[in-house]
This record gives sequence, structure tokens and C-alpha cells, in this order.
Amino acid sequence: MLAAGLAAPCALTAACAADLIVTNAKIATMVKEGDFAQAIAIDGGKITAVGSTAQILKHKTKDTRVIDAGGRTVIPGLNDSHLHIIREGLNYNAELRWDGVGSLKEALRMLKEQAARTPDGQWVKVVGGWNEYQFAERRLPTLAEINEAVPDKPVFILYLYGLGFLNRKGIETLGYDANTRYKDGVVELDAQGKPTGLLVAKPNALILYSTLAKTGMLPRAQQANSTLHYYRELNRLGVTSAIDAGGGGQAYPDDYAVSLELAKDGKLTVRTSYYLFAQQPGKELADYERWLAQTKPDRNDHLFYANGYNTEGGGENLVWSAADFENFLEPRPDMPPQMESELEGVLRLLVKNRWPFRIHATYGESIERDLAVIEKVNRELPLDGLRWFFDHAETITDAQLARVKTLGGGIAVQNRMYYQGEAYWQRYGAQTRQMPPIRTMLKMGIPVGLGTDGTRVSSYGPWPSLYWAVTGKTAGGLRIWQPADALSRFDALRLMTRGSAWMSGEEDVKGRIAPGQYADLVVLPRDYFTMPAEGIRQLESVLTIVNGKVVYGAGPFAPLAPASPPVEPAWSPVKAYGGFQNR
Repeated sequence: MLAAGLAAPCALTAACAADLIVTNAKIATMVKEGDFAQAIAIDGGKITAVGSTAQILKHKTKDTRVIDAGGRTVIPGLNDSHLHIIREGLNYNAELRWDGVGSLKEALRMLKEQAARTPDGQWVKVVGGWNEYQFAERRLPTLAEINEAVPDKPVFILYLYGLGFLNRKGIETLGYDANTRYKDGVVELDAQGKPTGLLVAKPNALILYSTLAKTGMLPRAQQANSTLHYYRELNRLGVTSAIDAGGGGQAYPDDYAVSLELAKDGKLTVRTSYYLFAQQPGKELADYERWLAQTKPDRNDHLFYANGYNTEGGGENLVWSAADFENFLEPRPDMPPQMESELEGVLRLLVKNRWPFRIHATYGESIERDLAVIEKVNRELPLDGLRWFFDHAETITDAQLARVKTLGGGIAVQNRMYYQGEAYWQRYGAQTRQMPPIRTMLKMGIPVGLGTDGTRVSSYGPWPSLYWAVTGKTAGGLRIWQPADALSRFDALRLMTRGSAWMSGEEDVKGRIAPGQYADLVVLPRDYFTMPAEGIRQLESVLTIVNGKVVYGAGPFAPLAPASPPVEPAWSPVKAYGGFQNR
């Protein structure tokens, strides 16, 4: 069906002259299912008209740029409701990404090649975004294979929240030995009492993230270059907005200085809303008291984009005692008894000051305790429409969802089970209930946003998340949902566009291709709505437009895109391989 009437409000008027028109397209307006148009008019960073090519060309002037989409499908820009975008920007150029690599043989080849170009004194790092079931071999690398591939440079490989791999040079560089201890982790020893190189999280990832922190960081100038290339990588995959969930080791304001500077210069090409993540156990309330004096929600620091670089609220880590890492290689952790009192203090502060908040919670057992605290605070300091939501919520119950609904909350879901479904089934057995129960959430009218939880566990690639949502399958092909639970392609895309926009209070300006919406668009090389489902996870953009300007182009659209700066440092894995391996 062609969208009708969307061009009518300003058709043929001088006030509706366009600075950009896209024609000859299959435009998914996302206003309703099955609603498609042929052309779009854009002016001043917003969509001004949508309709047939003939209608929209009436908005053309001598200064209008016209792009012929060649019959390709156009969708609203993707919006990841849970991405660690700012932290990854600082590190992207230093990481070898195994995201999307199809075989362990290829992954080890990349590791060996990267070590050869990495200078002495630098680490070779693979930091999440993969699992063994994506490989043809369907297994993890062995320490012997890692040592054979790289005998002379230190290597650290992060696997989900569960394991870390160090080669012999890495053990030597860190000085790990039989006396190395971590409160929540194990440095595995061999029969002679020497570290093997395997690090085991028990149950949380402290040992893994503490080790990663010892592998060095890029200097500031290269962090800026890395951030620009990471944002462009997201544009390549069709991401135009992201809601940053903070992260361990991502302290405000110091670790936001690079992205803030780039935003103020108008150089960031993904609209970014960020939540502030408490960093020090036992000192979370002091963190938020200090941050309330330094920033406020909805303050935009981007030079060119509305809502281009905004503080959004508090979370996903409000207090460390409420964390329940989903390391399915280990039993579910119990939160300590002081959790309620610590969480209550932070929530009272945020609600009193009208700061939105988000809470990491994997298990229903954790959510039960979280909800009791939220309900207690709400009785004395009414939420009264304050935006808040749970992140993850894989095993949330129907009764808990009803309480979330009553409190006006939402749920940000991610495709973590795409990477960990097999591990969950091995520990808890085959599941008959959808995890997370997205169908029930939608039926109850709870706001739902879709994302990835990239980059240290899941990949930042958005298309595997959409694939998971429409098939219910893991990276290894295990169907972990009942067939009736799989979402339609329209519903899945809606969750990663307008659905995610709810988490930053932008659902009225993002996620549809309609007059008044932000002009954030993606042109696809194949039709997402009709192509075979298995190909969805390899999709990427051929043309990405943010705020009415081209930020990425490939193939026939490559000449329209601005040039990227050379990748720094010269030995960067990104320079050799790029990021997500969907080519």
C-alpha cells in the first residue's frame, strides 16, 4: 500500500521547499503495518512530506538535492535502547572484533595476523561480541591454539560474562601467578601451580573487567579518532540513535570528555542519550549527589542535532548490590541483604529530582526485590509519569509485569539469549516461556525497546537482534522461543525504532517516516520485509541519513558520504578488518 495524504499539509507551498528529496523507494513509514510510500521530502533536519514520487518532487527547488533510491527499501534509522556506545568509542580502534566471524579457523587467523602488525608493548584484544556457536566448529578456542597463534605478544580474549583467555605472554606481562586472587573469580592453575591463562568469573565479571583494565588504553587523540570510526561503523549498520547504559570503568565526567568535545564540534553521527552508571560500591549515593550538581536530563551538547548528545538519567547500575550478572555458566547470584536500603536511598534522590532511571535486572528473583523498593519509594514520592525501566528482564513474571505497568515503567530488551541461549538451556533446561516475555509485555501495553547490550558481551550489530526477534533463534540456530512468540518483521523493527525512543522520551519525534519526525533514515540493499529470514543478520546500510544529511554511503551512494579520517593508530585492527564481519 502507498501512504496517502502525508504530503497534503504543505504540498505546493513555498514554505515546504525541501533541501533533500529521496525518490524511487519502498519507504516503510512505520506508521502502520503495510504502509509504504515512494518518496520523502526533508528540510531543516526533519521530514516535511511523504508520498508518491510525483507528489514529493513538487517540493523540489534549484537547491534541492535529489537521491534516487533505485527501488530499495528505506526504513527509519535504527535506535539501540541499550548500547555502551561512549565507552566503546574510546576503545574500538584497539580491538579485534570477532563479531560475525563464521569459523574459529578464521578468527584465529585474524588473531595471528593482527599480532604480526601490533607493535611491542601493545595488547592484542578481542573484547566480546561473539560466541562459539557462531563458528562452524561450534567450540571455543583452546589456550594451546591461542598460544600457537600468538606466542610473542600479550593477548586477552573476553568471552561473554564468563571467561577470559590470556596467552603465556599475557600472563607474563600482567605478572599473574599462584598468588593472584580476585574476590569474584578464579585464575586457573595447572598441576604445577602456574596460571594456565583461563580466567573464570564466579559469578560476576569483576576478574575479567579488572584484567581488561590492565591492558592499556589509547591516547586521547586516538580515542577521538576511535570514537569517530565507531560511530561511522554504527551508521554502516543502520544505527542513527543509541541510548548509552553507562558501564563499569566509565566514570562521569572524565570518560565522557572525548565524546562531549566531538558533540560540541558537531562531529558525532549517532544521536546519543546517556545514563550515568554508579562506579564505586558503597558510594553510589555520593556519585549521584555530585552528578545532580553537574548536569541535568535533556541538556543537549551537540552542535547540530536536536537531542544529539544528552544526559538522560541514572543507571543501569544504580547500586552495585543490586547487580545480578547473567553469567549462565554459573548459578544465579543472590543480591546481598543491604541492597534494599542502598537502592532506596538512590531512588529517593533521583525521583525527588525528577531524574529518569533504568535498572539492570536479569532474573525475576532480582526484579521482585527491586520492585518492592520502587513501590515503597512511589508511595512516598510518587513517580507520577517519571520515565523508568528495567533492562534485560529475561525471567520476569507476568505478575511482575503487571506491577511495572502500574508504576508506568518500561522494559529494554536485548538479544543476549542469541549469544547465551545454549548456556541457559544447559543450566536450567529447555524453556517453554519466551525469554524475555516480549509478547506478554506488548499485550499488556508496556513500553518495550529493543537493543543489543553491545559490546563486551553481545555484539553491537543491530541486525542479529532483529533476526533473533523474528525467528526466536540463537547464533547457533537453536530455537529458544515457541514459534508463536516470534515477532512480525514490522513489530521487531518498531521496537528498535519508536519503541527504543520511549527510553529517551523521544517516541513522538523518532521511529516513523512521517512529517515532523527527525530525518534519520536508512536505505537497505535488500528488502527486510520479504527477504529470507536467515539473511537479516547480515544486513547493513547502503545509505544512512541523520538529521537530513548523508553520514554513510556504500556502492552507488559512496560518493555522497563525507570522507572519514585515516584510522589511528596505524596498526589498528579496524584499519585491517573493520568491525562487524557481515561482509
